[in-house]
Amino acid sequence: MKPILVLQHLLDDSPGYLATWLAREGLPMEVRCTEAGQDFPESVAEYRALAILGGSMSANDEMPSLRRAEDLVRQAMAAGVPVIGHCLGGQLMARALGARIGSSAASEVGWQPMTVRDGEAARHWFGAPGRVVVFQWHDEAFALPSGAAPLASSAASEHQAFSIGPHLAMQFHIEIDDTKLRTWLRAAGEHLADAHRRHPSTVQSAEQMLLGMDSELAAHQALADRLYARWMSAAVG
Repeated sequence: MKPILVLQHLLDDSPGYLATWLAREGLPMEVRCTEAGQDFPESVAEYRALAILGGSMSANDEMPSLRRAEDLVRQAMAAGVPVIGHCLGGQLMARALGARIGSSAASEVGWQPMTVRDGEAARHWFGAPGRVVVFQWHDEAFALPSGAAPLASSAASEHQAFSIGPHLAMQFHIEIDDTKLRTWLRAAGEHLADAHRRHPSTVQSAEQMLLGMDSELAAHQALADRLYARWMSAAVG
């Protein structure tokens, strides 16, 4: 069985719940982390699916690894290899397809609501339309690429997710788990506290995010189960 290729940009941005889900399903993965000195491969030919994680850099930064990730997105989509992008990963998918990446109307950090649209593609991925709480941590957002189906939106980001056939781009972190969140909070420090003071309606404090682990994580991971299953349903090999 071919493995799933996971592109990781930063050491503290692990696959999180994605790794848990793949292991539970008996699906092998190969993680390449550029901050650990591992180059992204030049081809997706040896992989059955592609997942791209997030990172604190901008998708517009002139980093060779980001351009390689975009090339792999285009390769995968041309070859019918299903792609899923988490936050920066979703932005790289959009950018690879010619869409603009720019500042969102407001930073979104923590457990934040979004609205799932009513449409065939949105129902395929998310189920019934309406309000869903997801975990966010971003200052930038993607525009909608040509040919993409808009799936969800929030007050701060017009496009929270889009799909093109079996490929899904998300602005949020569906892969968050307890370990990953606590790692991020230890590193965030005063920068997060200052952002919360300036944007209390869209940036949560560390305490609010930890409380949300109790109230939101189970439903969040149930949604992750659904999204990952639909993503992998198109994989072959």
